[in-house]
Amino acid sequence: MTTESLNSSSRGKKWLWFHRFGSPAWVYGFASRWAMPIGVVALLLFVVGLYQGLVVAPPDYQMGDSYRIIFIHVPSAWLSMFSYFVMAVSAGIGLVWHIKVSDLVARSVAPLGAMFTFCALVTGSLWGKPTWGTYWVWDARLTSELVLLFLFIGYIALSNAIEDRRTASRASAVLALVGLINLPIIHFSVEWWNTLHQGATVTKLGRPSIDTRMLIPLLIMFFAFNFYFLSAMLYRLRCELLSQERRTQWVREIVND
Repeated sequence: MTTESLNSSSRGKKWLWFHRFGSPAWVYGFASRWAMPIGVVALLLFVVGLYQGLVVAPPDYQMGDSYRIIFIHVPSAWLSMFSYFVMAVSAGIGLVWHIKVSDLVARSVAPLGAMFTFCALVTGSLWGKPTWGTYWVWDARLTSELVLLFLFIGYIALSNAIEDRRTASRASAVLALVGLINLPIIHFSVEWWNTLHQGATVTKLGRPSIDTRMLIPLLIMFFAFNFYFLSAMLYRLRCELLSQERRTQWVREIVND
């Protein structure tokens, strides 16, 4: 087999996968197979991570036990941004290539992203009281994270306010894509402005400036949150697919079974 034919075969497989992603029936089957196993992995990681973080990890030499909220706050803050990125990219794919499954992915992710953003804001405020002496300041990181919550809420409201689903998808996709500008603001706010938030301790170049006994449960919780996000997204996507395709033959076959 020649190099040209191998490259052609590789491109064909990529387009086959892309075509399958555009098939609601195939995506529904994929979500049905993987949502529960991924959720079980998330549950196990949560149990291990919370035990390691709340019991095994030592108190911080400055903040004592109050720092333990990072095992919820940090993964929530990460997923608030990652969820928005997934939502915006999915909405953009639906806007450009008119793949309705992409629109449904965006609709499935939006409430999860709003939940993670709200959780990050609440846990950050609870952590801020013993650390900074106040629940809230108009810090650059806090303010841009609050804007992110409003963007999620705006996307959800706009996508449900317009009766025509195609028009709603286009309008909400434009909003999601415009809101992408807020992600680098959130990420680099501690470097661009003088904020109360500390700089990176885990993702910086070189050795992380956090005790290994604290780092390990934090990483476990990071993966737990990510697996939970993926499982919850697949479950929500199943519901969105059944609602969107309720008049199709494959949905009738599922309901009749």
